[in-house]
Amino acid sequence: MIVWFIIGVTAVISYIAFQNRELSAKLQFNAVQIIHRKEFYRLVSHAFVHANWSHLGVNMLVLYFFGRNTVVYFDYYFGNKATAYFLLLYFGGILASNIWSLIKHKNNYYYNAVGASGAVSAVLFATIFFQPWESLYLFAVLPIPGILFAAGYLFYSYQMSKRQSDNVAHDAHFLGAVFGFIFPILLKPELFTRFIDNLFSFL
Repeated sequence: MIVWFIIGVTAVISYIAFQNRELSAKLQFNAVQIIHRKEFYRLVSHAFVHANWSHLGVNMLVLYFFGRNTVVYFDYYFGNKATAYFLLLYFGGILASNIWSLIKHKNNYYYNAVGASGAVSAVLFATIFFQPWESLYLFAVLPIPGILFAAGYLFYSYQMSKRQSDNVAHDAHFLGAVFGFIFPILLKPELFTRFIDNLFSFL
């Protein structure tokens, strides 16, 4: 239910922002506005607006599939705190994913970012943490073990972040993913032992 709620709220706000570019500009991430004008709400609001329909669709599709899995794991390990912890994971992913951008672009008025990719990356990597050998389908076709996908994803995001050759916030993807992986350990440190056991169970 919580996953559907986040998807619904994000879809509605994104749709309204598609029709109202002034609203989109007020909600997007902009480090100058956050730091110098104290518009701290932008640290979170940017995750509820998207650049276009395809951007929104991809993020919400990934959230739908992997968010449900993560909720199941949280239910099992954290019981009645599962929903609260999932919200902490999601919103923590939003905040963690933009730490570097906030520092790096604190005086760059022209740097803007939108989208839930950082939070979605956190959810995806939380799922991989619990089931590292579960297959993910690259391009919806090619099956690849989650832990190998995770390694490739981090490497690609890091390299692309250094190149800065497109309009994608690869650093946000990287940081969101790392946060999602370590978040369950912060909640319950003994889960790291479970991860190691799962990781080597394949060998």
